[in-house]
Amino acid sequence: MEKLIKISKDTSGRITVAFSYNPTHVAKIKTIKDYRWHPKEKYWSFPYSEAVLEKILSVFDGENIHIDPALQVSIHPKAETLVPYQQIIEAVKKELKLRRYSQKTQKAYLHHIERYMRHFMKDPKELDERHIREYMLHLINKGKVSRAYHDQAVSALKFLYDYVLNMSKTVGNLPRPRKEKKLPIVLSQEEVSKLLKAIKNLKHRAIMMLVYSAGLRVSEIVKLRVEDIDSNRHLIHIRGAKGRKDRYTILSEVALEELRGYWKEYKPDKWLFPGAKPERAISTRTVEAILEIAVREVGLKKKASVHTLRHSFATHLLESGTDLRYIQELLGHKSSKTTEIYTHVSTKDLSKIKSPLDNLKKGGGGEGKK
Repeated sequence: MEKLIKISKDTSGRITVAFSYNPTHVAKIKTIKDYRWHPKEKYWSFPYSEAVLEKILSVFDGENIHIDPALQVSIHPKAETLVPYQQIIEAVKKELKLRRYSQKTQKAYLHHIERYMRHFMKDPKELDERHIREYMLHLINKGKVSRAYHDQAVSALKFLYDYVLNMSKTVGNLPRPRKEKKLPIVLSQEEVSKLLKAIKNLKHRAIMMLVYSAGLRVSEIVKLRVEDIDSNRHLIHIRGAKGRKDRYTILSEVALEELRGYWKEYKPDKWLFPGAKPERAISTRTVEAILEIAVREVGLKKKASVHTLRHSFATHLLESGTDLRYIQELLGHKSSKTTEIYTHVSTKDLSKIKSPLDNLKKGGGGEGKK
């Protein structure tokens, strides 16, 4: 997903703009007069005025923006049909919670709905399928969003109209983007070994060993509790994974030994891998950063992420002869078709195929002797 730009107000009433460092964003922000950088708070600020707010929205048009509801309403204070912004957002929040959507999905849907409402600055009840199609084209042409982002935006707007506004026919037959059939990036066992050896911190290495040895998602490793490790049965209990499903996956002997060393030094209480504050679990971003640093240190050319270790786990099991049905169960895939993608990246059978070039004699290819 795109990097978020947050627009709000500080205690002195100035407009604030915050985002992760991006030279393009910095250049844009400096085109607006009277800016001020706040190094401690890590945001830019401007004197409050409608004109300044409009200018900020203009320079960041097409970007992933979250704007404070109070500022959102004030953009068109004289409009007769003022957007019931906060009421709709609160209704969306309640419906998402009632339907027990994950925190990640709630956050994503709210982002898409806020962005959609900000684009038109009208009550969404006054909009129809034609407007939604126009908005989607705006995301594709100007926002240059990914297929996944596009698909999620459709789902979010369908949720808004189906379950919140009770206008199920509005979204209609809005087309979804065709899914890309990309093959997963897979590391060799040697590459995985290099990455793990490059991680010197005991806690960080234990995390990555567990991810690879059990094929865990990053969202699963951070939510592990101490009691989820069953060392006697060599199993890991994954609770409330994708699709709200529990499952068991394998606990490697090597990973268990690493965990025991980690346990003796860190003595975790509630979370197996607590964050900076012991009462909170380590963040997914921290886990991702651990691998990013290791990838740079070993000079790996492949674009590897934490999920790459999960792909590698599945592929290496398949190459060692593990039945695809067991791999599906370990990964927690609902459909076997999802797991079958690893047959396309496995070298198990491909390595048995001999290239016709290898059948040619050295220096061959020319006409035979006469």
